[in-house]
Amino acid sequence: MSGGLDWPGLMRAGLNGLRLTPDQFWALTPAELALMLGIEPGLPAMTRGRLAELSALYPDRAAVGGE
Repeated sequence: MSGGLDWPGLMRAGLNGLRLTPDQFWALTPAELALMLGIEPGLPAMTRGRLAELSALYPDRAAVGGE
């Protein structure tokens, strides 16, 4: 399984580690659970639009000597 949330891992962390009841666990948003677990938010994923902006700002250059 790739690309999704690790629900079994999150449930173990919430129910066993944080000692939440199932009702408490499922009432949380993923952001609230991450905060309780001390998970820092990461950088947002690169979008196609942002890649185009960066490519325009920093175009590839040909190697010196034609390599």
